[in-house]
Amino acid sequence: MANPRPIDPPLLAVLKGERRDPPPVWLMRQAGRYLPEYRALRAEKGGFLELVYDSDAAAEITLQPLERFGMDGAILFSDILIVPHAMGQGLTFGPGEGPQLTPALHDGDFSALEPKPEYLSKIYETVSKVRARLGPSVTMLGFAGSPWTVATYMVAGHGSKDQAETRRLAYADPARFQALIDRIVSVTVDYLSGQIDAGAQAVQLFDSWAGTLSPAQFERWVIAPNAAIVGKLMVRHPHVPVIGFPKGAGAKLAAYAAETGVDAVGLDETVDPVWADAVLPANMPVQGNLDPLALITGGAALAEAVTRIRHALAGRPHIFNLGHGILQDTPIAHVEQLFALLKTPL
Repeated sequence: MANPRPIDPPLLAVLKGERRDPPPVWLMRQAGRYLPEYRALRAEKGGFLELVYDSDAAAEITLQPLERFGMDGAILFSDILIVPHAMGQGLTFGPGEGPQLTPALHDGDFSALEPKPEYLSKIYETVSKVRARLGPSVTMLGFAGSPWTVATYMVAGHGSKDQAETRRLAYADPARFQALIDRIVSVTVDYLSGQIDAGAQAVQLFDSWAGTLSPAQFERWVIAPNAAIVGKLMVRHPHVPVIGFPKGAGAKLAAYAAETGVDAVGLDETVDPVWADAVLPANMPVQGNLDPLALITGGAALAEAVTRIRHALAGRPHIFNLGHGILQDTPIAHVEQLFALLKTPL
C-alpha cells in the first residue's frame, strides 16, 4: 500500500489554495522588541547583528512568540539587509539609529563590492535549527527583501522617506541601476533557495518601499525583478509557495498579483480587503491586513477590525496577519486578545 500523502500544516495548506475557518495566523515582526523575553536576550547577547548571526540566539528569538501565543507560522528572525551585507557592503545598526550601509552607492559604482556568502550560511543554520524544533502544525517561513527595496538602502546607505536618491539613479542611468537589480535578484534567488534547503516551507518577498514608484517604474523595478525571482525559485523548488508583499502598491496590486507569479499576496493596512477580493485572481490566497495601530488600541476597535477583514476575505484562502510589522509598544494583552478573537469560526 502506498504511503498516505502527508498532511500540510494549516498555514501551508492555505498557501496551496485551501480555505480554513478560522484562518491560520502569523504576524510580521512577531519576533522582536515588543516581547520582554526578546529584550532580555538582546541585553544579554549584544547588538542586533550579533543576534542575527548567532544561530542559537536567532532560533530562540524566532520561537519566542510561538511559545507565548501559538502562531501557525514561524518567521525567521533576520533582516532584509543581510543580502547587501553578503554582497559586500558594510552593515551596522547603531543604538537608536536605523541601519547604515557603507559605502553608499550614490554613483552606481558597484565594482568594489566583494561578496561574503558566509553571512548567508549563518541564516541557513538558524532556519535548520528552528525547523527541527517546530511541531507538525507550524509552517517555517523564510524571507528576503525584494530587489527594489534592497536597492534603496544600498544606494542611499540608509533608509529614507521617499527613496529619492535611488529613484534619481534609476531615472538617470537605468542600465547601471538594472545591473544592481540583476545582481540582487541573483543573490536573492540563491539566498531563498538556501533557506528552503535548510527547512523553510514557504518564503515571503518584502517590498517595503514599492509604493513610492510611478506605474512604469513599478513595472520595471518591482514586478519584473520579483517575477524573475519567483520564476527561478519555481524551477528549483516547484512546490514551495512564495508570498509577495508590495507595501503601498495600491491599485498596482492587481498587476503585481497577475504578473509576478507569486502564490499569495500580502495586503498592507491601507488596502480595502473588499476591493482586493474583487480585483485579485479568483482563489488566490491573501494575507493580511490588520492595521498595527488597531492592535495597539485593542478592545472594541480591534474586534471590529478583525471581523471586517475576516468577512471581506472569507470567500478565498486567507492567512490573517498585520498590514505591516508589529510595533514595539504593542501591549502583550492585545496580542492575546487578537488570538482569542481568531479562534472563533465566522
